[in-house]
Amino acid sequence: MRIYLAARYSRREELLGYARELEAMGHTITARWLQGSHQVSDDGLSEEAPAAQRQRFAEEDWEDLLGSECCISFTEAPRVANSRGGRHVEFGAAYHAGLLCLVVGPRENVFHCLEKVVWFPDWECARHAMQSARPEEAVA
Repeated sequence: MRIYLAARYSRREELLGYARELEAMGHTITARWLQGSHQVSDDGLSEEAPAAQRQRFAEEDWEDLLGSECCISFTEAPRVANSRGGRHVEFGAAYHAGLLCLVVGPRENVFHCLEKVVWFPDWECARHAMQSARPEEAVA
């Protein structure tokens, strides 16, 4: 399965480990941002910064997400982490596109409670489900 991993950029190293586990199971990870070349500082989002790099990162993330079959969103406890929220956009786009959507961690918003969203409290439970032929049927 082609999988896009969505999370805060600060969790990139952690997600690289999960990506290796998924690849060992035979899955393909489509998220180029995990390679470490998509970091944009808060200043980098300002109008003074060149738009070409910001646009390229967004377009690559969009292509990677829509080129996948599954989006696994790694969440944070509600109201405890500062974030720019790109992972929420990715989750919404994946859901709208009809991709298999998995949430790992606390449900941050009501959209994580939609019927077709598969929720797991932690990576251990999600990893176990991803080892099955049909992770969308797993029960956390």
